Amino acid sequence: MSNLTRRDPLDDFFRGFFVRPVEFGSNGNTESPQMRVDVKENAEGYEVHAELPGMKKEDIHVHIDGPVVSISAERKQEKEIKEGERVLRTERYFGKVSRSFQLGQDIDEGRAAARFNDGVLELTLPKKAEAQAKRLTIA
Repeated sequence: MSNLTRRDPLDDFFRGFFVRPVEFGSNGNTESPQMRVDVKENAEGYEVHAELPGMKKEDIHVHIDGPVVSISAERKQEKEIKEGERVLRTERYFGKVSRSFQLGQDIDEGRAAARFNDGVLELTLPKKAEAQAKRLTIA
């Protein structure tokens, strides 16, 4: 006769959950962080707020192609280990993060503006005036 054991999947999930360390980053990191973005629209254009904590404004790039906005940023690892010191754990993310999204209308790149303050990138993206259809008269 075989012995049957009843198992609760939640017990297996939580067993050791609070005991073992959670791994992050390239030193055990399995996923890169996501860039959180808020997009608002008004009659004149779009307002975009993107969270980029710990980034420097020189390392952030914004590309506009019609209605498509692409934001990318890269944080380089700073190796500053002093003599007699050893790193026990590194959880901070170093590497590239990017995000692209399409808006409902083309952006006027010439009037677009960007500011970076306290880890938040603020984009002001005015809508491009729609081209008026022109009727040609036949001569």
